[in-house]
Amino acid sequence: MTTPALLPLSGRRIPPLNLGPPAFPHHRATLRLSEKFILLLILSAFITLCFGAFFFLPDSSKHKRFDLGLEDVLIPHVDAGKGAKNPGVFLIHGPDEHRHRVEVNILSRVHADMKSEIPWSQGFGRNNIQPVQIHREEEERLRNKIRADHEKALEEAKEKLKKSREEIHAEIQTEKNKIVQEMKTKENKPLPPVPIPNLVGINGGDPEDIEIRKKRDKIKEMMKHAWDNYRTYGWGHNELRPIARKGHSTNIFGSSQMGATIVDALDTLYIMGLHDEFLDGQKWIEDNLDFSVNSEVSVFEVNIRFIGGLLAAYYLSGEEIFKIKAVQLAEKLLPAFNTPTGIPWAMVNLKSGVGRNWGWASAGSSILAEFGTLHMEFVHLSYLTGDLVYYKKVMHIRKLLQKMDRPNGLYPNYLNPRTGRWGQYHTSVGGLGDSFYEYLLKAWLMSDKTDHEARRMYDDAIEAIEKHLVKKSRGGLVFIGEWKNGHLEKKMGHLACFAGGMFALGADGSRKDKAGHYLELGAEIARTCHESYDRTALKLGPESFKFDGAVEAVAVRQAEKYYILRPEVIETYWYLWRFTHDPRYRQWGWEAALAIEKYCRVSGGFSGVKDVYSSTPTHDDVQQSFFLAETLKYLYLLFSGDDLLPLDHWVFNTEAHPLPVLHLANTTLSGNPAVR
Repeated sequence: MTTPALLPLSGRRIPPLNLGPPAFPHHRATLRLSEKFILLLILSAFITLCFGAFFFLPDSSKHKRFDLGLEDVLIPHVDAGKGAKNPGVFLIHGPDEHRHRVEVNILSRVHADMKSEIPWSQGFGRNNIQPVQIHREEEERLRNKIRADHEKALEEAKEKLKKSREEIHAEIQTEKNKIVQEMKTKENKPLPPVPIPNLVGINGGDPEDIEIRKKRDKIKEMMKHAWDNYRTYGWGHNELRPIARKGHSTNIFGSSQMGATIVDALDTLYIMGLHDEFLDGQKWIEDNLDFSVNSEVSVFEVNIRFIGGLLAAYYLSGEEIFKIKAVQLAEKLLPAFNTPTGIPWAMVNLKSGVGRNWGWASAGSSILAEFGTLHMEFVHLSYLTGDLVYYKKVMHIRKLLQKMDRPNGLYPNYLNPRTGRWGQYHTSVGGLGDSFYEYLLKAWLMSDKTDHEARRMYDDAIEAIEKHLVKKSRGGLVFIGEWKNGHLEKKMGHLACFAGGMFALGADGSRKDKAGHYLELGAEIARTCHESYDRTALKLGPESFKFDGAVEAVAVRQAEKYYILRPEVIETYWYLWRFTHDPRYRQWGWEAALAIEKYCRVSGGFSGVKDVYSSTPTHDDVQQSFFLAETLKYLYLLFSGDDLLPLDHWVFNTEAHPLPVLHLANTTLSGNPAVR
């Protein structure tokens, strides 16, 4: 379920620097440069003195501490292992009673520092130095150190002022080159070798029924049509405009050509056996995919499409380049988490690391479906790199959410990353909320059903959703409404149609032996979403539809009547087919495929339509990357055998990129043998 940006960003740009000749004579430019160095050195000396002054402040431990009650959230929770033989070993809290042991030599380092500063090993007996004397000697030592540092800084400043402008410029350029080289060395640093989990069902799935095989072949032909036209008219661009026959992009990808369609489509190409096309995509990624660009991107979209797509391509093909690129991109996203609460910004600049939120999102709040849809990819990153930083980031988000009050047990869609407080009380299982709930369930599945904390959070959330949001219309259609400031809005979005598949996927393992109940609830949601398709002229579903009076499963506003090649309804058909083998789901899926072929196919690819209730629709001229990543993949799997990507071995991220279950027999959270 891909949630595109709701509103475009304004095109603000910083004026370019004037690199022409200086406005002042040459001797004046030299003087100004000298003045800058003097001011810089004075500032450095002032900061040094201020830093030293902290050592002479009163003991802060004697003052009462202002406690917000979030110390366990805003600081990583680390406990010393009880009864541990090594006092330097700590336990990082995992998702349940299973904890991951990480050796941290904190105590040994502190002990060594203490011995080097003060003769603690001698104790404080009668014949030893008294605490007061030690304190005075420490003060004098610090004063001398500060004085020496200050004098050293002044000497360095004098030496700098003796140099010419050209020499200073050369030194600055040398430092820049050194930093660039260090960054390149870091990017090219090989990752630790990690055994790939036992992968099952990468190939195959050929249906025995000839008619079903023909339908699957048709889906494959549709994929080839979409890919070939992108290859011809939009290669390297993020998406394709199939009617204008040129590249297309949106603000979620920033201003750079990052080849979103290439990365998003790779695993679909591989699964369908389109290996020449897959190799073309791999070659482009090796030669052109660069994340060190001055471009502001959506953390959520880049994570699910790029990191998810690269990880899936790596697991399917075993090609190291995909893993390397995924890790490089993940490092670029980490600065987005530098907020007072650790809740990431929605947007981050890949070059500067500066983050911000969408202006329309409830007074600058972060969005639940965005910061809550990182877990699967980040856990796999920690596994593949041996670096727990990714795992800690997403677990920190989970711990924070657990501490917060939830009105009626529901999670609001907005959370302020500065204050840690909810924004507008709006809860939705569609846009803004959807994949947060999906990832709670899939965190449990991906952990080989050992992440009991994630399962508990999912069950609690689903019970509240069923109590407050799930309703039945007068005509007998079950739908999921939206909660806004204490009022239920009887509207369901196309994005919320994924929930039918989610309920079916989570039925096994549900509380109070309610597996049958949730499987039936998933089937009811699927029927409602099928009705939203069937009640249109094109047999394609609108963006959202209402249940108001005599109007049921029909869009009312013109702005809700479009279809942009979305996958959620077909996704639900596939999950319910896998769990029930009821032939209606293949029939409904084929109806949708024929409608897409008839009304969305154009000579240059596939396009969305602006009004599904019009028999002569107007195209929007955009071939979304998720059409190749999700819609066509789910259709292909719908007409394949269950042995292709079986669900007890694979979990699909919210962009339909399959990631393997991390079975306990194969691995822990880390690929580092020392940590294991």
